Amino acid sequence: MVLNRLRLPMRWPNAVLLLLIGGAMLGLIYLVYQTVEAERAEREQAQLTSDILEELQRVHTAALNGETGQRGYLITLDRRYLRPYQEGEEQIDPALRRMRELLGDNATTRQEELLDEIDALSRAKFDELESSVILLEDGRLLDARRAILTDEGQETMERLRRALAEMEEIERRILSQQAEETARIEGRVLPLLGGLIILLLVAIFLGSRLVTRAAKAEVEAAQAGALGEARDRADLLARELNHRVKNLFAVVLAIVQMSARDKPEAKPVTDAIAQRIRALLTAHEVSQGELDRELASLEALVDTSLAPYRSSKQTATIDGPEVLLPAKRITPLGLVLHELTTNAVKYGAWATGGTIDVSWTRANDVVTLVWRESGVNLDEEPERKGFGSLLMESAARQFGGSVKRDFTGDGLVVTITLPESDPASLATTAAAS
Repeated sequence: MVLNRLRLPMRWPNAVLLLLIGGAMLGLIYLVYQTVEAERAEREQAQLTSDILEELQRVHTAALNGETGQRGYLITLDRRYLRPYQEGEEQIDPALRRMRELLGDNATTRQEELLDEIDALSRAKFDELESSVILLEDGRLLDARRAILTDEGQETMERLRRALAEMEEIERRILSQQAEETARIEGRVLPLLGGLIILLLVAIFLGSRLVTRAAKAEVEAAQAGALGEARDRADLLARELNHRVKNLFAVVLAIVQMSARDKPEAKPVTDAIAQRIRALLTAHEVSQGELDRELASLEALVDTSLAPYRSSKQTATIDGPEVLLPAKRITPLGLVLHELTTNAVKYGAWATGGTIDVSWTRANDVVTLVWRESGVNLDEEPERKGFGSLLMESAARQFGGSVKRDFTGDGLVVTITLPESDPASLATTAAAS
């Protein structure tokens, strides 16, 4: 349940990321649609501009052909030269009509004005050409030449050229603006596409992590049954072993007591031995975590660990304020104290007639216990860590503190720090209040 509560907030980043990816994809689809539409509009505008420019060229060509035919007929009086004039006259009206159809309702105000001007100038030009041709056909050559020399036709032609050129410039400008709009829209697609690719890569990474977690959860679920059975078997074996050890202590104690029956003079010795065996049994029970109380006294734990080996020659002092430790910290701390006690008997202060001083202080919910041995020279730390050292390090992790050993010229100094209270119980108490 706690694990599920801890994992619940982790779903929010995934949901936000998925929303961002969805939004980016929708935005990309919209921009792609805009780009396609812009490119289609650009193609249509390019085709329209091409058709309009072609019709403008036809109007210009028709006017030039008409003027060329009129000049040739004037010079040669040969009617064959009237063919370009006649062809131009036939082309001008369809070209103007086609141009109006192409522009349609999309024509700007200036284009409509220019289109009317081109229509009027074209008709004026061909009316001027027609009048001169009629004069020539009537044999009035001088009148026809005099009409041409008035430069009225030349001025009309120049105005027609300017109108056609302005219309062409407007169409090219419209096409250029459409191309710029298409390029602007396309320019927005690439950054968004890059961002979407990055988001997709992040989503793939997070998705792979989720898949890995799901697979791991499935494996853990599959192994949960077997793990539970293994733990049950381990607990059963531990209880059986503990029971057999206590039975062994009881057998040894019975043998010692029975040995004193036939020799009353040895009773003080056997009673002292029996007392030490009982103390050793108590220390074993403490180290195995068989205290039924929820809280245990630190002083009682230290005294119980030292009791089996203390004597007039193997002395120890205990000093510190009253500290009650949770039962879950008693077992690992009891293992550490038991290991320190046996090491003192075999290699340390009690092996050379020295003394042991155990003291502790309490500050900010942290207990600092100092185990100090004197009367033995331990200048150098052993090169190899034995099982006892590994056991103390493991126990320190279990009770949530640390174990630091210093080898001095007078003996071993061990500093143990551990939290006084159980964080879970403190949280429960705070919530209840």
